[in-house]
Amino acid sequence: MSETTSTTSAPSAAPWGLLAQFDSPGALLRAARETCKAGYTCFDVYSPFPVHGMDQAMGLGRSKLGWIIAGGALAGFLTAVGLQYFVAWDYPLVHQGKPFYAWQPYTIVCFELTVLFASFAAVIGMFFLNGLPLWYHPTLKPTSFAKATDNGFFLTIESRDQKYSPTTTREFLEQLGAVKVETLEE
Repeated sequence: MSETTSTTSAPSAAPWGLLAQFDSPGALLRAARETCKAGYTCFDVYSPFPVHGMDQAMGLGRSKLGWIIAGGALAGFLTAVGLQYFVAWDYPLVHQGKPFYAWQPYTIVCFELTVLFASFAAVIGMFFLNGLPLWYHPTLKPTSFAKATDNGFFLTIESRDQKYSPTTTREFLEQLGAVKVETLEE
């Protein structure tokens, strides 16, 4: 009686994408511009400092954070007015001979709550739009990515991009002048 054993290898995880390293901010800017022109939409860049013109090169629009802050400021202003009107209606006291609904005493509280709510909206909106907190990201695995905080310039293209192909995308990044291209696993 012969015994057959089959060895099956564990299925390899699907790649998350490709990480390309560039040697200068100018090369990264050019690579981002060409990646956007080539039709890739799920890509990001990493640099130790802001690179002027990167938003336009990546095809990013204006941030929605301004609208979130404006909404927070409006909510703070309306809360201040509503709170003060309620207090004047529920506890009618005459102070310094002014009418119950004089606008002058309202200005300080309205200003303070407008600023408070706008600042909370800015912080919460920034976290929401950035997708934070993010406890893990595949770009943190390669040891070369540690240079992103010091002197490295990186571009990632995710595999969920419709144009992504492991070989074609790798060749594309190499043609852009990438110093090193690595496959990122989840």
